[in-house]
Amino acid sequence: MATTTTRLVTFEVYQAVPNPPGGIFELHHGELFKVAFPEFKHVRAQWQLRRLLERAAGDAGVVEKEMPYRPLPEYECWGADVAFVAKARWESIDKYLFGAPELVIEVLSPSNSVAELLEKRKLCLENGSREFWAVDTKLCQVEVSTPDGHTITYKSGQQIPLLFGGHLAVDAIFA
Repeated sequence: MATTTTRLVTFEVYQAVPNPPGGIFELHHGELFKVAFPEFKHVRAQWQLRRLLERAAGDAGVVEKEMPYRPLPEYECWGADVAFVAKARWESIDKYLFGAPELVIEVLSPSNSVAELLEKRKLCLENGSREFWAVDTKLCQVEVSTPDGHTITYKSGQQIPLLFGGHLAVDAIFA
């Protein structure tokens, strides 16, 4: 009986792979992972988060949608729905952001599994993120996790303290 060996896809090979119809590929643990293009509610939440965080962050750093990052070398290239990267770190990027952004925000989609979300949160918090947010557009709430293992859920009427100073009203995200 013949066996089939599956080779891990390196970042170098990944860069040459064309994206599939209706989405993009990310590289997770050496395997191509298709991410479908989001629906409008998702895009709107990304836009609102970027706009609000840019205003709050000022010159402290850069807020970007669909931010690619390489949390670990060789077999990884993930994307953050929204990310914040401190100014000095942003200015030092040559070709790619190595490690995870200081703030990674995942706007939940029907395609997100609980296991996938937990894996992404763990990977980010172990590789440079100071906070990982899971934004639920159905429940209008934000779950904020930190590397020390704490997770707090912020709901309507509450303010999320921002790692670069100031606060963000939960209701403003979903306005």
